[in-house]
Amino acid sequence: MNDLVLSVFAVISGFALLLWGADRFVHGASATARNLGISPLIIGLTIVGFGTSAPEMLVSVVAALEGNPGLAVGNALGSNITNIGLVLGITALITPLVVKSETLRREYPAMFAVMLLTLALMVDRDLSRTDGIILLLGLCLMVSWMITIGLRKSRVDPMEYEFAQEIPLISTKTALLWLLAGFMVLLVSSRILVWGSINIAHALGVSDLVIGLTVVAVGTSLPELAASVMSALKKEPDIAIGNVIGSNMFNLLAVLGAPAVIAPLPLDSGILSRDYPFMIGLSIALFIMAYGFRTDGRINRLEGGLLLLGYVAYMVTLYYSIMG
Repeated sequence: MNDLVLSVFAVISGFALLLWGADRFVHGASATARNLGISPLIIGLTIVGFGTSAPEMLVSVVAALEGNPGLAVGNALGSNITNIGLVLGITALITPLVVKSETLRREYPAMFAVMLLTLALMVDRDLSRTDGIILLLGLCLMVSWMITIGLRKSRVDPMEYEFAQEIPLISTKTALLWLLAGFMVLLVSSRILVWGSINIAHALGVSDLVIGLTVVAVGTSLPELAASVMSALKKEPDIAIGNVIGSNMFNLLAVLGAPAVIAPLPLDSGILSRDYPFMIGLSIALFIMAYGFRTDGRINRLEGGLLLLGYVAYMVTLYYSIMG
């Protein structure tokens, strides 16, 4: 019993440190990039997107190194489901989101392309080192494409102004110190979180995959939740949705790719029959709600409630699949 209490404390403290570390990492990295003359749009599309996915990536890498592939896979897919259903659902309930960014309209097809690529690599129920390398190469292509978007924009994108308002104005020395501090905290907290999560899984008699899809996925999505809610409250809805789309692509390419290179990831049958279809379904729902075919995209409170219900439905489905 004492071990379980200690494990729960480790998970809670790990989440708290992850949230702080990710915030400081993004704070330092974005300020450093701004001081080097990089445009706010490129910083937002690449550095901020990578930074908010850093908790997922480090947790999955640590899990793979310690021989817990289920936790690594569950963390990536569960975070994507959580980002759309829980993060955007809660954000839209707080304040409706109106999307005007042309950049986001370009990112929707890219998100689906990444999902299809990942699915093609998963159909054999195994992510090999070769598959991991392919995903990481896809990550490099995606980042290059995002930089190209930032350089070749034909007119001012509202998301660039929103990003410019969020990037801190601090000296390069201070920014580098925050960058290093954030990264070190992320490393330590990810190790604490994985240790506690594995112990809880063993104590409850559930698989590492289930813990990754639920507890760890929600915890590592806290940076996205905080960023999206704050962006929405500041009337920056493009960032709120852009954070989720960018994070979901990083999660599939980097959070699955990096641990697969370290150690091949065997896939539970439930991933292809239950988890991946839910992720695709929520992504399609997001696209229909937020794309804006003839006008600006919009996620109102009703649609936010539907996204949240979709997440609840997934949790219920996962519960019955475990109990069954």
